[in-house]
Amino acid sequence: MKPSLLELRHLQTLLALVETGTLSKAAARVFLTQSALSHQIKQLEDHYGVALFERKTQPLRLSPAGQRLHGLAETVMKAVREAERDIARIAQGNSGQLRIAVECHTCFDWLMPAMDQFREHWPEIELDLVSGFHADPLALLREDRAELVVVSEPQAHEGIAFHPLFRFEIVGLVSRRHPLAPRDFLAPEDFAEETLLSYPVPEDMLDIVRKVLKPRGIEPRRRTAELTVAILQLVASRRGIAALPQWTVQSYLDREYVLAKPIGETGLWSALYAATTERMAQSVYMGDFLDIVRSSSFRNLRGLLPLTKEDSP
Repeated sequence: MKPSLLELRHLQTLLALVETGTLSKAAARVFLTQSALSHQIKQLEDHYGVALFERKTQPLRLSPAGQRLHGLAETVMKAVREAERDIARIAQGNSGQLRIAVECHTCFDWLMPAMDQFREHWPEIELDLVSGFHADPLALLREDRAELVVVSEPQAHEGIAFHPLFRFEIVGLVSRRHPLAPRDFLAPEDFAEETLLSYPVPEDMLDIVRKVLKPRGIEPRRRTAELTVAILQLVASRRGIAALPQWTVQSYLDREYVLAKPIGETGLWSALYAATTERMAQSVYMGDFLDIVRSSSFRNLRGLLPLTKEDSP
């Protein structure tokens, strides 16, 4: 049998392809160009003399040979991560803490599953949430009151490292009986005479206000509710319209409880980053937590797009 061509990078690529479903998204996930990723796959296919994917399928579908290699990738990469965690415990000891500060109401949809998985990997690390609104969340890092802060607008700060998590679409939500329901997308002017339904946060934290409405001088009436289901009930009752991350409302959209519309012809997109101190960024358990967040989010939430290292300040 000829020597194996397989390297860890090939296995990581296979996992990314299956999780994202497209070459372009997988390339961004593993920090390669699409052509470089395609070259990796072609190398493997030439080496084994068999196709790994069924061509022209969306999302990509594995061939029987691809399924076998994907199974290998899951087994090997899991073993590698476990070994590296064990080595980190030996090198760094069995103590530490990870306090997470998060302000967005919708972040718990992806954060809680990631935290549960992290506890299984690192049961000795003290894991906690720092609640409440913070005008300067990065101050929590500088003052040693948190190890990780979730932010949407990274700005370069000395001693602070930003870790790209993912991009997501914020969709407009209207009642199925609303006059805007037939529209292909919502224009900024459509919000002018409506009541904007949102979580009870300052206006400058709402992307729909900061990025779309305020630059055009549009100031709709506003009504707030703590819970997503309460906002959607108001939408369904035609008490107003809302703009929320698609992942937050996907189950309601699947049941056609309300309708989702892109905001603008190209949609309204936002992003999330994890901020840590540069020292904490070197921690193995922090790196593992960030990997868990990304993989868990792309596995469980629809409509996400990868961010790359170039998206950080």
